Amino acid sequence: MNNIEKHINSIMPVHLTGTVVQTHGMTIAAAGFPAPVGAIAEIERTGAQPLTAEIIGFRDSLTLLYPYNDIIGVRRGNKIRLTRTLPWIRVGTNLLGRVLNAEGVPIDGLPSPLLEDRILYDNQPPQASSRPRINEILSTGIRAIDGMFTCGRGQRLGIFAGSGVGKSVTLGMIARYTDADVIVIGLIGERGRELNDFIERDLGVEGLGKSVVVVATSNEPALMRVRAPMTAMAIAEYFRDQGKNVLVMMDSLTRFAMAQREIGLAAGEPPTTKGYPPSVYAMLPKLVERAGRSQDGTITAFFTVLVEGDDQNDPIGDSVRGLLDGHIWLSRKLSTRGHYPAIDPIESISRLMPDICDTEHLKAARIMRKMLGIYADNEDAISLGAYRRGSNQEIDNAINIKPKIDDFLQQSVEVHAQLNDTINKIKELCGS
Repeated sequence: MNNIEKHINSIMPVHLTGTVVQTHGMTIAAAGFPAPVGAIAEIERTGAQPLTAEIIGFRDSLTLLYPYNDIIGVRRGNKIRLTRTLPWIRVGTNLLGRVLNAEGVPIDGLPSPLLEDRILYDNQPPQASSRPRINEILSTGIRAIDGMFTCGRGQRLGIFAGSGVGKSVTLGMIARYTDADVIVIGLIGERGRELNDFIERDLGVEGLGKSVVVVATSNEPALMRVRAPMTAMAIAEYFRDQGKNVLVMMDSLTRFAMAQREIGLAAGEPPTTKGYPPSVYAMLPKLVERAGRSQDGTITAFFTVLVEGDDQNDPIGDSVRGLLDGHIWLSRKLSTRGHYPAIDPIESISRLMPDICDTEHLKAARIMRKMLGIYADNEDAISLGAYRRGSNQEIDNAINIKPKIDDFLQQSVEVHAQLNDTINKIKELCGS
């Protein structure tokens, strides 16, 4: 029995109505409408289609609703009707290759797919005690990641960067070259024009064929930008439960948090650091924890985090870093030098790498990191000519090997690095 059947009595529409009494910004207050939080309702509008909204809370005797679209046409006294108490989406294997909105409805102009199942979009994470250990490598096709920050099937990694440093290109390379069975991509709060850019330029035909893309652009209401990541994760859970190795890529977790900030403040929550209400810090772990390995399959997740002013201590970035199994830092300094992907090998880490890599690979990666660290510590003296060769053997070794390491870490978008070739290369380069 699936989740929908278990909750059939809750999902069936209930005859409950209310009326609009006031609006405040995007929030609509209703009287005589005691529907539960998370329920879906329709608001009648004069001369327009009914407006779909979700219950987000209560204030005194009023029920607060946040709409899925603009509230133009809503007036005092409009009738509100409950449509269902738990939101669900249709799913099936025919979703592969399709582009969906936050409600799981195709928006790519193609015929509607035949979908055989339904699932709740807001599921609970798997029980901690039921999660098997992660012990297999997921190949991303990017040498810097596979070689130095090897990712396991079911691992959760963050890609941290400021704007314009190459997050989307890096995600596109991973989607195109990964050996995951299914890819679910969530584009949250992006500019509308970037959707086709990402699909055609970064993802490509090969990547789209085994992917499901869920989109909520920046002009859509905050509720859609919050719901889209949940929808993407629910779709990933559907394929995971079929025994698939699923890769989820979410761009970006920061815009998800910003959307929830809008909703939380509208519901009357008190602001905390940089205006983020407590609900943001409650929802982040709930979303992140849904990824991982289960008894049936795996969900490996890459969450991008847009840090303000390249500040690693940004409140959302700092909070998310503690929830993940590692992070990849994209450096603006490397990006301006034309070093792509602009992954900073010193600031990045994979916490599960010691559990999934052999001893020689792990040792070679540590030596590479050490050589890069020694070079970085003495870069100014080397560049100015203040360092004299022969003064320190380790610095001499770092200078000699630095060009080879840079060549290893840089990779053209068109190049697919095979996992075995990457591991053999790093062992050859830095193995003892």
